[in-house]
Amino acid sequence: MDRVELANVLKAARARLAPEQVGLPAGPRRRVVGLRREEVAQLAGLSVEYVVRLEQGRGPHPSPQVITALTRALRLEHDERDQVFRLAGSAPPLADRVEMSVRPSMLRLLRRLTDLPALVLSAKGDVLAQNPMACALLGDLRRWPEGQCNIIWQRFLGTGVARVAPDPQEDEASAQQSVGVLRTALSRYPHDPDLRALIEALIAGSERFWSMWEEGRSTVRRSTHKTIDHPELGRLVLDCDTLLLPDTDQSMIVYSAAGEREASALDALRVSGTDDGTGLTTTPPRSV
Repeated sequence: MDRVELANVLKAARARLAPEQVGLPAGPRRRVVGLRREEVAQLAGLSVEYVVRLEQGRGPHPSPQVITALTRALRLEHDERDQVFRLAGSAPPLADRVEMSVRPSMLRLLRRLTDLPALVLSAKGDVLAQNPMACALLGDLRRWPEGQCNIIWQRFLGTGVARVAPDPQEDEASAQQSVGVLRTALSRYPHDPDLRALIEALIAGSERFWSMWEEGRSTVRRSTHKTIDHPELGRLVLDCDTLLLPDTDQSMIVYSAAGEREASALDALRVSGTDDGTGLTTTPPRSV
């Protein structure tokens, strides 16, 4: 907990907020810019003494419930709210649903990756976007039916990613990671109905998934290597780096080559890579 910086941020946020913005009368005799501490305490349901102590950098460790009340009273945006949580020594709250939309900035980045295959996955393994190189390497994964455009569903209940041909050790490690990723997602989004439906379907339909799920392991996606059996270029062993996007819990998976043969193969893919006219293949965002 950073008491000094937390105090500075809370005082600055209070000074930025006018009484009329929160439904309070300004009154004729205001000697402070923004809200008074008494008004913040009233809006947050806290004692004035508690707010004073926090702003003086001598308060106790506030609970997540107290920080939530304060950030709501001060009308903080998500990034500012998350900063206050971190300064108070607590993890920022996450959204109730797994994010299924890819930010425009990430789509721009995918378009600029013209020489490396890359795709974006949701926190529960949905394929949200591919660049043309990824389509050329793995095939167009968006052609999977609705509700099955998910690499974990395909691994345990479908055909898998057809061109991925791991050896037994690689396959076991990848399967364990997939199950651990879902358990981590469930801890972060316990009320997401689509996530729960996916897990229930996997438990009911795959004994292998159920057995791994019972082990209770949690993890995040990590960088590894993948063996790809391409119909034209043969077997390729590629580095598979995972770039985590913490604000959306999405992952960008980027394939690259360490050896000369694989590098030449990716060069060939760049020449023959598929393109749908937009430079990307994307899964439409879920309607809510």
